[in-house]
Amino acid sequence: MKVLWIEDHEPVRDMLAVAADKAARARVQVDLVLAHTLMEAERRLRLERFDLVITELTLPDSYDGDMTIARLANMGSHRIAVASINPDRDSIVGTALRCGCNIAKTPVFKASLPYNRFIQRPEAMLDFFFEQMPAPEQTGRIAAA
Repeated sequence: MKVLWIEDHEPVRDMLAVAADKAARARVQVDLVLAHTLMEAERRLRLERFDLVITELTLPDSYDGDMTIARLANMGSHRIAVASINPDRDSIVGTALRCGCNIAKTPVFKASLPYNRFIQRPEAMLDFFFEQMPAPEQTGRIAAA
């Protein structure tokens, strides 16, 4: 899985970089790319294909969470997830869902993420990424009466 994580807080980026390094050493199938601004993320999205884009809502070059999501959604068919401390994260994600955006329904409160667990158990980070992806479609057949 290839993931772009947009995070402007340097200590968090450092922990994520360590977790990504540990995942690579443990041969966990995740390629984590970090960006610290929306412009940098847009450059990456133009050149690379990502399965998942995780973003903070307020970034140094984008203070409007709705605009951040809109700009990311217009950059391709990747899944978007929100990991933010922004108090309006629920309403911003709700608006994006109503607009048809490919976004995880439940935003994550960034301060509650287990960064140390991501470092200690790289599979936990991969599990978190899979939790942000869309649920598989129901393909069961209905029995005829």
